[in-house]
Amino acid sequence: MINVLKSKRESSRFQILVEIAAHQPNLRQKEVADSLELTPQAISEYIKELVMEGLVTTDGRMRYRITKEGVEWLLESAASLKQYARVVMEDIISHVSVWSALAETDLIKGYRVSLEMRDGLLYANNNEGIEANGITISDAFAGEDVGVSDLKGLISLEEGRIVLCKVPRIQSGGSRNVDSELLRDKVSGSMMVGALGIEALVALRRAGREPDVIFGAKEAAVEAAYHGISSVIVSVDEQIPRILERLESEGLKYELFDITLI
Repeated sequence: MINVLKSKRESSRFQILVEIAAHQPNLRQKEVADSLELTPQAISEYIKELVMEGLVTTDGRMRYRITKEGVEWLLESAASLKQYARVVMEDIISHVSVWSALAETDLIKGYRVSLEMRDGLLYANNNEGIEANGITISDAFAGEDVGVSDLKGLISLEEGRIVLCKVPRIQSGGSRNVDSELLRDKVSGSMMVGALGIEALVALRRAGREPDVIFGAKEAAVEAAYHGISSVIVSVDEQIPRILERLESEGLKYELFDITLI
């Protein structure tokens, strides 16, 4: 067990140093106390200790700064936490977790099988040369669901991208003011298509494409991208800023096209 997890004291010192580093030089002790569920008096005592140990400096007017030694201690502790988390995730959880997969061939309980992600679904098979693998927890026929534990390696998965097509509101012409040829080009192929707004739905139908998702199109596209599936969202213009904000916060790749007729 690493030091910052051994006791409430060490954990509190670590978190207080993080707060000082994030908000220096103006640190509101009451806000820190509320966050850590400690009294302001306790926070004050902890800070006094940190100052005495040379991890924090103060000008005596409730203004605190983390020192070079404090930064080094914080980085060292954070690195230990990161390493500990990696051990938990890779060496412990992967052994006790059971993953659900689709059997591509008949499988026998206790055998180590290869794992591949395709079209957003996890498949278990006997293919050689696949990095990710695990042990089946039961027999399964091809096409059945099967549990796999003791996961080893990394499952190769490329994030899907999202294409946004902006449609004008009805006040600006709605679907009648959409370049149907351009829209038809953007939704051609096998990508999932979602519609946000009546104008978007009608525009898609005019382009000869019925949407796969009408309700929850944004959430469906985000979830699909995490499973390696690309999609198109056709949306009224007023919804675009909120969609972009969500995609930016999730760190997903996207392209934006204005399909309004010029």
